Amino acid sequence: MRFQLLGPLALADGTDTVVLQPSKPANLLAALLLHANSAVSAEYLQRAIWGEEQPATAKAALQTCVLRLRRLFSRHGVTTSIEAVPGGYRITAAPPTLDLLGFRDRVRRAAGLAREPEAELCALRDALALWQGSLLANVRSVVLHRDEVPRLAEERLRAVERVCDLLLGLGRCGEALVDLWTATRVHPGHERFHEQLIEALYRSGRQAQALAEYRRVKGFLLEELGVDPSPSLRRLELSILRGEDLGPAGPAAPHVIRGETVPLPATRPSTDRGAVPATDRGAVPATDPGASPVTDRGTAAAGDRGAPPVGDRAAPPVGGRGAAPVADRSAVPVAAPGATPVAARVAAAGTDAPTAGTDAPAAASRIGAVPAVPHFTGRAAETAAMTARLTATSPPEDDRPLTVLVSGAPGIGKSALAQHAARLVRDAFPAGQLLVPMTRADGEPRPADEVAADVAATLGASGEGRALLILDDVIDADQVRPLLTPRGEAGALPGHAVVVTSRMGLGGLIATHGGWVQRLTTFTEAESYALLLTALGAERVEAEPRAAHRLAALCGHFPAALRILTARLLTRPGLRLADAADWLGEDPLARLTLTDSPDHSVDGLFDRALGRLDPRLSEAFTHLAQGPPTLLDDQGPEDEGPVPEAVRERLADAGLLEDGPPGPYRIHDLLRAHVRRTARTRDRRTEKV
Repeated sequence: MRFQLLGPLALADGTDTVVLQPSKPANLLAALLLHANSAVSAEYLQRAIWGEEQPATAKAALQTCVLRLRRLFSRHGVTTSIEAVPGGYRITAAPPTLDLLGFRDRVRRAAGLAREPEAELCALRDALALWQGSLLANVRSVVLHRDEVPRLAEERLRAVERVCDLLLGLGRCGEALVDLWTATRVHPGHERFHEQLIEALYRSGRQAQALAEYRRVKGFLLEELGVDPSPSLRRLELSILRGEDLGPAGPAAPHVIRGETVPLPATRPSTDRGAVPATDRGAVPATDPGASPVTDRGTAAAGDRGAPPVGDRAAPPVGGRGAAPVADRSAVPVAAPGATPVAARVAAAGTDAPTAGTDAPAAASRIGAVPAVPHFTGRAAETAAMTARLTATSPPEDDRPLTVLVSGAPGIGKSALAQHAARLVRDAFPAGQLLVPMTRADGEPRPADEVAADVAATLGASGEGRALLILDDVIDADQVRPLLTPRGEAGALPGHAVVVTSRMGLGGLIATHGGWVQRLTTFTEAESYALLLTALGAERVEAEPRAAHRLAALCGHFPAALRILTARLLTRPGLRLADAADWLGEDPLARLTLTDSPDHSVDGLFDRALGRLDPRLSEAFTHLAQGPPTLLDDQGPEDEGPVPEAVRERLADAGLLEDGPPGPYRIHDLLRAHVRRTARTRDRRTEKV
């Protein structure tokens, strides 16, 4: 007897298959099988069966569901048992008895065949053959479809990507096209599939079709999501326009097995044609317009656009695509025509290699040219002030780098403003501009010496004028202070201009090193309306101006929330703004999220911001957000007294408290609602059933 999860939940015995009817026992079985061979807590199982709102009898009802499943197993001759373990239950399975484990086992075996591409391809085809249709279509569990199904679907996409890479590497472009035409239409936002399709068309001698497909993808991204194609797609288009030989195909593509990345040796030399490895690009689709606000890009839809738009095909153009490769793809890449010295060095200088001693993926700390910000709106006064300061002719007296600090709450638009202003003053910085991430993918800060080494390697030792550096998402002053020392000191960034973005106020840094500060707040009503006009189009917004203003108000004029909202509305062009406002007003926090990428949400943004706080400070903020507004007053409520001013100042410095009125401080409505919602959920989970 075999359990089937990779499709409708079913029991199979040879050619006979029993598809389970939607029911609470089916929810229970799916939850157990998804975590086979592990103890699954009763609390998690109850959520998988009933959702977040559970009945008072959930504990007893769970035991009834287990009993019904055991009877079902007995009726169909299933020898697998559901064991009761401390705190929950466990089901035992193996690759022959559970298709999910069988799939992962075959993918692992394929990873061991990386030096035999034909054998690896065969193993991956066998693994993908286990998928039987829509995942858990007969399981009516919101929790499982929200938390588990996307992860499983991602595992399948990784395998499909690798299959297509192998087919291209083996020269079987026709077979790859069959898979890729389907994949690109089913997953229009998955840029890696589009890149493979365009490459397969070009390698098949269909240059015109390849360029037409690129234009179609570019139009989709711009019209539907308001973003540009990824750097790797743009570089591929440039190579096709030049008629370049792409060299042998088949780049290394790590496998992801139950959340673990297993790198595979390449079947050919590779220079990482994409700005982001395939494993990272799939986890958060680069076309997703909400990626920016959630990573604190404000109104930007930049995603991973920080990589410089440079070509990476070192081979000279050749006429025939069937000719033998004329250059190794690992040779020094060629910068795009007209590239700045910085962009040229990024192309040539080893930014693809991780820094020694760095635990994070290379893509997480990659230094790149400053990208354009699509649909940048508002911040006119701040932009004018920043550009004036960055182009000031008199440098600091002690030869420290000219510094501008952009600070504010998470998702307020700091990085977007910094990048937009940098693009406006690019003529003043002949050596170019660099976007320097100061945190890794896991949120950990990068040390100053590591950043200084990366910047030095990218800029080079020769003096070619000043450069502008954006030190993005600085955690604290100590992380950046060594970089802002006078010329000649260790770790300094001599003669350059620096823009620092941070959620923290970094007053100590300004006190010791000088500079100017731009503290950002929420949009004005006019700026919010302008963003909706720019993103959604004047025709749609001006047809319902009152509804547009209501939508902006429901978002609290918060740039990240507005950006997520416009992304959702762009995917539903027929939805009236008035209907959208009614829908959003019912539960703003739950609906300010991107359904195909749940991590891109206002809730997720606030969770990550609060996760950076000291636990005691986080507890104090939770207390403030749950209590009455008078808690923020200097006197406090009569029965409780004031919260210490030092605590309030630290929370304001972290961007979590805004300047009043009323009173000296206030909490943004969305942030207050998030804290209260999180506290209710936590309290519900700790209640005794």
